[in-house]
Amino acid sequence: MTSACSHLRQSRDEIITKESREEPDFSKGILTEEILWHFGRVSAPQCSPDGQTLLYMVKYYDYKLNKGNADIYTIPVAGGTPHKITSSANDEMQPVWRPDGQKIAYLLENSGNLQIWECNPNGSEKRQVTDVDGGVTGFAYAPDMKHLLYVKNVKLDTTAIDLYPDLPKANAYIYDDLMYRHWNTWADGAYSHPFIAEYPSMKYKVELLKDEKFHTPVPSGGGMEQFVWSPNGKKLAYCCKRKSGKDFAESTNSDIFIYDLESQKTENITPNNKGYDMDPVFSPDGSKLVWWSMKTDGYESDKQRLFIYDFTTAITIDYSEHFDHNASHFVWNAQGDKIYFLSCIEATYQVYCLDLNSKIIKQITSGDHDYTSLQITDTLLVVTKTTHALPVEIFTINLNNGKEQQLTFTNQEILDKIVMGKTEKRWISTTDGQKMLTWIIYPPNFDPTKKYPALLYCQGGPQQAVSQFFSFRWCFQMMAAHDYIIVAPNRHGLPGFGSRWNEQISKDYGGQNMQDYLSAIDAVAKEPYIDKERLGAVGASYGGFSVYWLAGHHQKRFKAFIAHCGMFNFESWYGTTEELFFANHDIEGPYWKTPIPKSYSFSPHKFAGRWDTPILVIHGGNDFRIPYTEGMQAFNAAQIQGIPSRFLFFPDEDHFVSQPQNAILWQREFFRWLDTYLK
Repeated sequence: MTSACSHLRQSRDEIITKESREEPDFSKGILTEEILWHFGRVSAPQCSPDGQTLLYMVKYYDYKLNKGNADIYTIPVAGGTPHKITSSANDEMQPVWRPDGQKIAYLLENSGNLQIWECNPNGSEKRQVTDVDGGVTGFAYAPDMKHLLYVKNVKLDTTAIDLYPDLPKANAYIYDDLMYRHWNTWADGAYSHPFIAEYPSMKYKVELLKDEKFHTPVPSGGGMEQFVWSPNGKKLAYCCKRKSGKDFAESTNSDIFIYDLESQKTENITPNNKGYDMDPVFSPDGSKLVWWSMKTDGYESDKQRLFIYDFTTAITIDYSEHFDHNASHFVWNAQGDKIYFLSCIEATYQVYCLDLNSKIIKQITSGDHDYTSLQITDTLLVVTKTTHALPVEIFTINLNNGKEQQLTFTNQEILDKIVMGKTEKRWISTTDGQKMLTWIIYPPNFDPTKKYPALLYCQGGPQQAVSQFFSFRWCFQMMAAHDYIIVAPNRHGLPGFGSRWNEQISKDYGGQNMQDYLSAIDAVAKEPYIDKERLGAVGASYGGFSVYWLAGHHQKRFKAFIAHCGMFNFESWYGTTEELFFANHDIEGPYWKTPIPKSYSFSPHKFAGRWDTPILVIHGGNDFRIPYTEGMQAFNAAQIQGIPSRFLFFPDEDHFVSQPQNAILWQREFFRWLDTYLK
């Protein structure tokens, strides 16, 4: 143990590059755990102000060092050779162009804190811009470059050490209200607040939310997409959920606020909407603001409506009233009469366009892929794209002819050395007479004369599409490379098939969507190349719950189960989860209500006595959304009944497994379990 820790300390300052890592074994010609972690991970593309150059990030991992490094690259938007402009032992993060295009700025750790740095577009003349006490978590330049917004954590609550300064070695938290922990962190008395400073002097100007116990951006996971300057640099739009404690835990009601630098006044432009209002974007002339809005308080997967506020009339219009899908990632064209955005349609993410003159929304791309981000120049859309067989890369789409061109080839050398499995799209009938899109992913060297074991993939969310994502954990291609056929249904409760299909799952966790799972595996298991006696079911989060539920209802269909971070006992889960709005909406509230909500009848623990199939339970110690005691209960239930079972526990992971060696261990245990019972 000491030796391993010492090695990690020594390696902390090592710079990881694409070339510095040991090359994995490609001799099998298929995807392996080590190859999966050899891929470069592309993110954060941003076009230069003149539309000629793109900056983006690539993170490379060295699993033997158990760490990775993210660096910034640039590439001509017209295509060409990438140029790496940063290289340090720490991650460069949140890269942006300065509005004049003369500098690139980013966050970099210095003396234990993140600070803003700038460099020339070629990477030269790096300099630290801020020296903010406690560090900076995000930033944005005003377009006129007279001001700079930065975000930092501000301590406002009294902590145990404040109460008892004579006990400096005491390690305790004291709470008097809810939301004392969120996702994977305990409340530490600090709140995320935006500050505005003069630029380039960085002279302090104003702290928004000063002395107020609210966060912006909205946790958890909110970033700088929740802030936007007006084109003239005189107004700032930002998102905030002005609630705390129990109210914060039970509500999704965030709002869009406009801060006027000249008057120093703040206006809430969404006071009448009760759900989420997020990710505002000003029109090029500053006269309008677009964002996505949800109608229902407490419903985190409500339809994301496309709202536009007109500053001249103070009127807000829902332009997606007749568009039955979500809208997000908005970009305006230069003329301000069109908005491009992303939306899920039939388990793919495509680009759409709203014409403000005709008020018509049109789908402008198609195909079996996911576009995951969106930028715009005069004639091009710059997008990130992924498929089941392609990690994220950057592409352009010509606005005149719709032609797509791949811009980055970060992982092409790796892809050239391995064979990926084929993905097939199939429509399967459900028990309520609907058609359900199901992806079938085949092994790389599929032989239809052989018989293969098959895995039913149960999606989390519960309302997240089984789209063309490329996952570094729930990787369909990895499962296929281990000679499994994957059955991945877009069951009831997933977006991309209309609001009615998406909303059906709420309050019906053990209902129609579970029948959808069985319909999918039953239909595909009829194929002659699938061995009906070697079927497994796997899933995480809501997918983990699904596995637990299926374990008590599958009627001998499956021979092995894997559940990661799943809900097992709804009563204990309700009493320990943090975002109560989710539980209140989806399972109808607390278990002590009279009468007890119907949803509690679906709780898997009620059917554990029917379990008869080997099960692997996985959980993270820092998972506060579904605490690890849910996994313990499931494992204990299997053990007490003598059912072959295993508990894989990661003390320092949360709802996900993000550390390289933990992730590779996860993969190895995943397939060790499946191979034991299905091969």
